[in-house]
Amino acid sequence: MNNQRFKAWLKRIGWVGFLFFLVKGLLWLLIPYLIAKGFLSK
Repeated sequence: MNNQRFKAWLKRIGWVGFLFFLVKGLLWLLIPYLIAKGFLSK
């Protein structure tokens, strides 16, 4: 990927977008883990 284009894109989405995707990514990892451990099953 072109580094300059990436920086422009990152600046455009800003911190809100970065945090949104970070939290979303962590939840995609956390939820299957909790299901496997049995925390979310009733």
